[in-house]
Amino acid sequence: MVAALTVSDVSKSYGPTRALDRASLTVERGTIHALLGGNGSGKSTLIKILAGVVKGDSGTVAIGDAALEASAITPARAAAARCFFVHQDAGVFPELSVADNLHLGQGFETTGLQRIKWRAVRRRTREILERYEISAAPETLVADLGPATQAKLAIARALQGTDGATDSVLVLDEPTAPLPAHEVAHLLTALRRYADAGQSIVFVTHRLAEVCEIADRATVLRNGRVLADLERHEITPERLTDLIAGGPESADPPARGAAPEDAPPLLRVTGLSGGRIEDCSLDLRGGEILGLAGLTGSGRTTLLQLLFGLIPRRSGEVTLSGERLAPRGPRDAMAADLAYVPADRKRDGLFPGLSVSENLAMAVVPRYWRHGWLRRGDEQSDSRTLIAEQGIKTESERLAISALSGGNQQKVMLARWLRREPKVLLLDEPTQGVDIGARRGIHDLLRAVVQPDVGAIVASSDEDELAAVCDRVLVLRDGRICAELTAQDLTAERIARFAHADPPTR
Repeated sequence: MVAALTVSDVSKSYGPTRALDRASLTVERGTIHALLGGNGSGKSTLIKILAGVVKGDSGTVAIGDAALEASAITPARAAAARCFFVHQDAGVFPELSVADNLHLGQGFETTGLQRIKWRAVRRRTREILERYEISAAPETLVADLGPATQAKLAIARALQGTDGATDSVLVLDEPTAPLPAHEVAHLLTALRRYADAGQSIVFVTHRLAEVCEIADRATVLRNGRVLADLERHEITPERLTDLIAGGPESADPPARGAAPEDAPPLLRVTGLSGGRIEDCSLDLRGGEILGLAGLTGSGRTTLLQLLFGLIPRRSGEVTLSGERLAPRGPRDAMAADLAYVPADRKRDGLFPGLSVSENLAMAVVPRYWRHGWLRRGDEQSDSRTLIAEQGIKTESERLAISALSGGNQQKVMLARWLRREPKVLLLDEPTQGVDIGARRGIHDLLRAVVQPDVGAIVASSDEDELAAVCDRVLVLRDGRICAELTAQDLTAERIARFAHADPPTR
């Protein structure tokens, strides 16, 4: 086999922290090579070195025939060596056309008067769409494409300069993280087709089922070191879990079982409408974790935002512990003891320019104001206690929140809200983009918090997560609840069936 990418003894340190320690791997041409590891394992650092965004301290990288010192790679040199990158945020422009998105990366063909040759642009766009089997027209707005098609468009944009040649390396950094299950299947099928045609792909994901489905080889990192290189026949969920998390994954404890049906509801929603949601009614009992399932656009997120006052309601009634709840915004919802953890932590949940301590304190800032002064010592002391209690991995409470791994950032967001001792937790994709260990920790924390006087509503595109952690699951389609699953019906397969197709006739 011909090596498309060879990483040899690459190291990188940030002060006393060793992010990569003599990491080596070989990606063979025409294969899908999974790069795995927990948060903080070194995956992101290695990708940044390959892209020339971060300089390695030592080691070499060979991309095809181009051999580069890890300390000398720049974005231009990586591109010249035909190493291309697509990140979790595909970076497409929804309000522009497919043709515009493709040519913003490559440049538009122009006349001598610098006018765009639109006929040539459309012709080249059609050629690229046909090559990568993307179902769209040059004039289609990207906003009208599904998530998987947008991801394929980003891949086509990255590879368009190769004109179909197979001597390039494509690095995909968690491209499936924001996609629902049926869209993931479409993208994985496309990736397998690209690899079979000769494209070399480095595939980063936290979803082990995807690795088992399409990876030809897998490299596992832990603490900056290569822990294992696995052949196709060695890639199993059990082996990957053992390597990534440091031991066999114990089965998630069974759901505790919903509170008695005759127990009064903690939260009652009747005929709620607003945004995508139409005529939604549900009960949440104390001690219960209620799941919300459905495809992208089904209304999962909208329902949580309606309850938290982020979206105005058109009609309906909500009561909390028997009292009418009609928040006009997050301030009212917080005063009523609701807490909301959004899906996009970087955009909507964190304050990236502030420290871990400041992020933890954001929901309880008035506690630290005394006579016009902010008592920083008390804030930081309380933060150190929280960090220890919640198992947040950070060198200091004064460290910037952006320096933490995704799983630890998620723990900070949860800990921030738990300081307010809410009655109802509204969680949107609580473990998206975190590793197995952090996922376990978040599930354990959720189970510990939900007591007889506290309930939680969890919206997730991960059917396995909902089946593992929830007592009941409501399935939404087109803004309406179309199914309720409990007890023996509460399996990932049943959730997926109701989410993706019309419910079977009984």
